[in-house]
Amino acid sequence: MIRRYWNINLEEMLEAGVHFGHGTRKWNPRMAPYISAKRKGIHIINLTKTARFLSEACDLVFDAASRRKQFLIVGTKNKAADSVARAAIRARCHYVNKKWLGGILTNWSTTETRLQKFRDLRMEEKAGKLNRLPKGDAARLKRQLSYLQTYLGGIKYMTGLPDIVIIVDQQEEYTALRECITLGIPTICLIDTNCDPDLADISIPANDDAIASIRLILNKLVFAICEGRFSYIRNS
Repeated sequence: MIRRYWNINLEEMLEAGVHFGHGTRKWNPRMAPYISAKRKGIHIINLTKTARFLSEACDLVFDAASRRKQFLIVGTKNKAADSVARAAIRARCHYVNKKWLGGILTNWSTTETRLQKFRDLRMEEKAGKLNRLPKGDAARLKRQLSYLQTYLGGIKYMTGLPDIVIIVDQQEEYTALRECITLGIPTICLIDTNCDPDLADISIPANDDAIASIRLILNKLVFAICEGRFSYIRNS
């Protein structure tokens, strides 16, 4: 895989607060190699390491996108949800930005059934069929449609397991990460100082609580994905 220049600079990361970790009492000792200092009771993340692993992740997703691989971006906490949806839509990726429903990946046959039900209900609603049903039935189906839209709306076009999963917060999305590990799906994970860097295939040390930090990391990754997709088009 050819390494490329992704315009990752330390000043930009400093401005976004990527370097701020958790309090020194709330940390995982395995993160020690990624921490450069302590300041006012907070661990400071080594941004040189962040830049290195972010660049590696960009190389990986570029290469995968240039071979038409499919991506899933996961980030369900409030500070990440909007950034996840925007980034995924921009790069034409699947995403989950609300509660992760256990078994989305490991029980894929069940997920496929739910997605088909979701698509059927959307078509019925667009055709006005729900409004022609008895009020009780219509209300029940509309509630079901709303539920499916909330939790599965970001993967409604997913027809199989993703090739790579990008996870914004390791601890928050631990169930999703474990499903990927079980299935052998490669993962790229944004990890703060309270995480385990050995669980994901590529771990990017960064502040997972600041919106600006999350947005910066995701923007770099989706830019690389978009470039990879353009590369496929140019070479096809």
